[in-house]
Amino acid sequence: MIPLKDDNPTRTVPFVTIALIAANSVVFIYQLLLPREASSAFVSSMGVIPAELTQAAMHDPQRLVHAGMTLFTAMFVHGGVLHVALNMLYLWIFGNNIEDVMGHVRFLLFYLVCGLVASFCQVAASPGSTVPMIGASGAISGVLGAYLIMFPAARVQTLLFFVFFIRVVSIPAIIVLGVWFLLQLLNIGPTDTGGGVAVFAHIGGFVTGVALIAGFRRRRSRQSLF
Repeated sequence: MIPLKDDNPTRTVPFVTIALIAANSVVFIYQLLLPREASSAFVSSMGVIPAELTQAAMHDPQRLVHAGMTLFTAMFVHGGVLHVALNMLYLWIFGNNIEDVMGHVRFLLFYLVCGLVASFCQVAASPGSTVPMIGASGAISGVLGAYLIMFPAARVQTLLFFVFFIRVVSIPAIIVLGVWFLLQLLNIGPTDTGGGVAVFAHIGGFVTGVALIAGFRRRRSRQSLF
């Protein structure tokens, strides 16, 4: 199930959403242009490595500054074309409406806070992992949570796959995002030091978005669940 667009128009130009998509795209293109070894080194340097962050916090305050900065830089690094493409698609579909609700500056702060909390959740779940955690999905998960609260009835054009059945259907956002969150919960498994999807970052970001939207929105929506 892949969302393609919503029927929820905005009243303002989503400058921050566009800028975030542009920044992520530029960083990914830069990664593609690097030699393989340099690209791996770039990911290791910019990504959040839970083991290094926890060790620095406990034993090496001097390294904590760099380790802490990766909580921000990791939001702009991706592991492949599909990874960045899906993240940017979700950000465009749902981010412009949340930016419209919050205003540009508040939306940027909200996005970064959700990303930070998401990373902390993943680090807490697997503090010994040595695999770099990268991607904007934690922050975008916060946007999805906010959208669920503000626009549950908005219709989302969604591409459905079921064996040989492929069709675009219009589905309420509460179903699209509710199913997305349920899938994250179902994907919870034993935490280890291996790679894979940062499920706890997704869950943490989503819950943070749900919790913070009331404080960040600048006006009420007739579709709000509050």
